[in-house]
Amino acid sequence: MCAGLCGCDDSTHHVVAGHPPAIAPPAPQVSVANLPLPPRPGAVSLSLQPPDEVEILSAQAEALFEQGQRDFSAGHLSEARKEFDASLDVLLSSGFDLTQDPRLHALYDHIVETVHTDKIDAFQQGDGFTETSSQPSPLDQFPDLNLPADLPVDPRLRGSAEGEIQSVEHDLPLTVNDSVLTYLNYFQTPHGRAIVETGLRRAGRYRDMISRVLREEGLPEDLIYLAQAESAFQPQALSRAGARGLWQFIPSSGRIYGLEKTWWVDDREDPEKATRAAARHLRDLYSMFGDWYLAMAAYNAGPLTIQRAVERTGYADFWELYKRNVLPKETRNYVPIILALTLISKDPARYGVQVDPESADTPDDVKPGHPIDLRLVAETIDSDVDTLRTLNPELLRSVTPGDPEFVLHLPMGTAERFYAEIAAIPPDKWVSWRQHRVEGGETLSSVAQQYRVSVAAVAEANNLDPHAPLETGTKLIIPVEARSDPAMGRLTTYRVRRGDTLASIADSFDVSTDELRHWNHLRSDRVARGMRLRVYPGGMAPPPAVSASSRRHAPASSGSTAATANASVTAHAAPPAGPIHYQVKPGETLWSIAKAFQTTVEAIRQGNRYLLTRPLEAGDVLNILPDR
Repeated sequence: MCAGLCGCDDSTHHVVAGHPPAIAPPAPQVSVANLPLPPRPGAVSLSLQPPDEVEILSAQAEALFEQGQRDFSAGHLSEARKEFDASLDVLLSSGFDLTQDPRLHALYDHIVETVHTDKIDAFQQGDGFTETSSQPSPLDQFPDLNLPADLPVDPRLRGSAEGEIQSVEHDLPLTVNDSVLTYLNYFQTPHGRAIVETGLRRAGRYRDMISRVLREEGLPEDLIYLAQAESAFQPQALSRAGARGLWQFIPSSGRIYGLEKTWWVDDREDPEKATRAAARHLRDLYSMFGDWYLAMAAYNAGPLTIQRAVERTGYADFWELYKRNVLPKETRNYVPIILALTLISKDPARYGVQVDPESADTPDDVKPGHPIDLRLVAETIDSDVDTLRTLNPELLRSVTPGDPEFVLHLPMGTAERFYAEIAAIPPDKWVSWRQHRVEGGETLSSVAQQYRVSVAAVAEANNLDPHAPLETGTKLIIPVEARSDPAMGRLTTYRVRRGDTLASIADSFDVSTDELRHWNHLRSDRVARGMRLRVYPGGMAPPPAVSASSRRHAPASSGSTAATANASVTAHAAPPAGPIHYQVKPGETLWSIAKAFQTTVEAIRQGNRYLLTRPLEAGDVLNILPDR
């Protein structure tokens, strides 16, 4: 694990499973007349106050949240996701401004605090359990072995290892001693062999790239075996300390060497970027200590730890520090583990290991230039999302970032097809619209129903007769207006961590500092550790409003003066003369829409009776008649 300049930082979170105490809803106002005894003679009979809307809303959110906790604790993650989503959506889509009502604000904070920031962020994005999964770091699985009590070494193993050193090429010093032999012997056990075989198999995917980068940086190519020990060449390897990637950087050291983490990507999981950063880090450590064993030890424990051990003993030699027991236990094992893996990897057959290495990927690189959903990418090239995630392990979401320089890796030979097919879909629809290949027996109606869009919308997007049969194999553009799991624009909460600035938080979520100040009513750029900030990742569309010109020119609907609200103008425009049909966007609430249209939440509910029985949803079409 790269503890080099890392240490632990606040980005490592732990979700505590269990059943935190539920929040009781505020006690209703109960009068004497509500008691199961008749009122005393002469007493004034008070009528029962019906529960207010806040109490009803709180009870709904709490019930969903508690059920989510039960399912989460039982391991029913998919159901828990839905229930946590629903509990938050009940609050966020209620029309109430949560910041203005103390009871709702307290309940929302409690839900966020209990489920914990990282988990709830994922839940709120609607895709909390489909984010790329992590694998445990091999270093966390290696036992702490002591020779000879824990694992006696076969004497023949020493002779074989010493003979190998004389016969194989190596550009790092190789040593065979009792510590190395102990782990060499451990890697002959079933558990140890499984770790070795995983690393050797996956090494084929990255060996050429890593060797090239190490050569370009002027380093020994045998340093590749450090990555084998750290991650077994799994880009999503995650240690208990929060280190990630092939080379196990934690966020702080990753940033020093140019590995950034945003809402969308984590460069630590980009194999080539992380390899380049690790090479430069190791070169710096070697320059500091002038010895590769000490440099590797410093990669694990941090240069300050090794420097202090050298100063305390007067020995700038790893094995002397090892014998004098002045190194952390993990670091004492770290170098012997790497040396044992190096010996096995250079001559697997000598140790009875035989695996078929995976093939290296030769992807096509494209620059989408706009955010795009991986499902849409997969559909355009007839691939699958899992393949795209394998080729792009740095992606944290199912949507690419808006960075015009972001490079997306596609299966070899598919770039031209991607550009040809994506051209038919407007870039601003790449995170919502989909493609569908028609299968035998499908109709326009069945396809539209599958994606919850109208037949007319699909027919119009593809210039089709709504009643004409579909030809099997044809690809259809599906104009989905509201994604079922939006990755952008939906309200989430971020807890400020040590070292955060308003600018760094804005960069992480692809928003501006002005937006953060506006959403959180901040008067300056100062933020304090522990603060909770409201954030709309990727930015939030301006509130809806309708200009006079758009009302004049909008077509009438059903014989009324209704207009379709598609234009985005100032929220202070004069109220329209007739009803407006407005389609709800992700992240909007009844309160924000009512404010933009200069009406009230109650007026919108009364004009759309279905909102009296369920929360507002993205994609709903509202009939709005602003108050006069």
